[in-house]
Amino acid sequence: RKVSGDSPPAVRKDESNMALDGAYLHAVRQELLPLLDSRIEKIHQPTREELLVAFRGRTGGAKVLFSCAADRARVHLTQVTVENPKAPPMFCMLLRKRLGNGKLLAIRQDGLERVLYFDFSCVNELGDIVQLTLAIEIMGRYSNLILIDETGKVIDSMKRVDATMSSKRLVLPGLPYEMPPRDERLNFLQAAPEQMLAVLSTKTGELSKALLQTFEGVSPVLVREWAYYTGKGQPCRAESLTNDQKDRLCYTIGRTREILEQGEAVYTIVSTREGQPKDFSFLPLHQYGTLMVTKVMPSACALLDEFFASRDHMARLKQRANDLFHLLLHATERIQRRIVSQSEELEACGEKDTDRRKADLISANLYRLHKGDTEAVLEDFYEPDCPTVHIALDARLTPPQNAQKYYQAYKKACTAEKILTEQIAKGREELTYLDSVLDALSRAETENDLEQLRAELAEQGYLRLLRRKGKPPKSLPPMEFTASDGTRILVGRNNRQNDQLTLKTANKNDIWLHTQNIPGSHVILETGGREPSQQVLEEAAQLAAYHSKARDSAQVPVDYCAVRYVKKPAGAKPGMVIFTNQHTLYVKPEQR
Repeated sequence: RKVSGDSPPAVRKDESNMALDGAYLHAVRQELLPLLDSRIEKIHQPTREELLVAFRGRTGGAKVLFSCAADRARVHLTQVTVENPKAPPMFCMLLRKRLGNGKLLAIRQDGLERVLYFDFSCVNELGDIVQLTLAIEIMGRYSNLILIDETGKVIDSMKRVDATMSSKRLVLPGLPYEMPPRDERLNFLQAAPEQMLAVLSTKTGELSKALLQTFEGVSPVLVREWAYYTGKGQPCRAESLTNDQKDRLCYTIGRTREILEQGEAVYTIVSTREGQPKDFSFLPLHQYGTLMVTKVMPSACALLDEFFASRDHMARLKQRANDLFHLLLHATERIQRRIVSQSEELEACGEKDTDRRKADLISANLYRLHKGDTEAVLEDFYEPDCPTVHIALDARLTPPQNAQKYYQAYKKACTAEKILTEQIAKGREELTYLDSVLDALSRAETENDLEQLRAELAEQGYLRLLRRKGKPPKSLPPMEFTASDGTRILVGRNNRQNDQLTLKTANKNDIWLHTQNIPGSHVILETGGREPSQQVLEEAAQLAAYHSKARDSAQVPVDYCAVRYVKKPAGAKPGMVIFTNQHTLYVKPEQR
């Protein structure tokens, strides 16, 4: 509440799983060509695997995103505004130094390989004009962004690959740049139909897989579309194509070529009915039938920008929040281990009454015992039938001293039991608090949210904040929603804001809501002194359930009461309150 291995063969497992194939990259390149003769204005590196380059030309400015993330590798124009780290990474600083104000001369693609080369004219430290190349290799988990000098040597890369990571292709400063390995597969933009059918005749198995092995720069979604058209929606095998199917295959491949060459692409996103983006292409996609929802985008870059937007946002936040996740998880594990140990000690304290009874029995029989005895055999008068018990004695002590020794053990156990009970309760309270912070962290949406959580943890002594230049970021206001009747509903973003919202901002007659025994946000339903309707109460409860750890549950219990019944105990951690006179609603989490 978190590149290794040898270089891949030419037909890469990661490559075959990506819709951004060489053909789609060809379309992206065409959209980037108007940037030629533009100059680099700014370079930012929002995350370890992303680069954002702003260009300025005669026709205006544009931003290009380069991503090397395994599941989001791509390059395209972007309109997304990204929060940048306080201090730029080393690779970003190198690019600013070497490429800053550079002029874009060319954008090259070798056939339909998923690699674009951006050639720049730059001025070096001596004032000489040199040509540098920025290569973006889109190859799944082997994706990389490499800066190459005019002699063809690597200056540096976003991901360095040494001999421990690959024995075939090293990517290190000073080494010659080598292109990724590739097979002699056909380029469908150039190959004749006879040539395509001749190569395909040597393949066996499912047609789409055979096409993937035959052509370079094609993705599973594209070859499945070709196979779908070829078989009229029925499965086909490469070794048993009929003449009619061969004609249909050649036609659909030829039509795809025309679409790319004549700029007639239909940039299509298919999503699940729940709105989750599933696939994309530069063709209309018919293979999914009515199972998916289709959306057409105006350009190749606009499609990529929308398709990856939410995924990128969450990935950036997760990367920046990694230190907090590790801190909270380690603190939670440490406290859990401590509670287990204390619980075992507390269980041992359960024997304290036995020590007291032994002391009482020895004291009642002092006349029968002598110094030097190692054992006392006495009748246990605490039991109805007075059974005989054997009590160990210290031979060095007198009988009264032995009795006192057992009394002291009893008193020590009583004290330990009291302290351990308090410590275990505090430990469990601390776990509840950390769980609430972890929940808020999992729901953080901006860099500001992360900074506020860091400040809260520093205030509680869990971490030390580094001194930063400038003013600390202002906390965002509570999230605001409107109920069906126009009533305002406020939702806290973190524990400190929960306290502020509930204890200071809310009116005593407003309604306070919180998930029952589940970490989540405080929710305030403003009533204006009026009694809210059941529907509005349920809408507020749905928000409370959605902004909690139980967001993905089918039904969540939500407690609610008037704000005047909510109190904060002295010394309680942020967000921790007690309340009375509550009622409970069972709702499905929903954000309207």
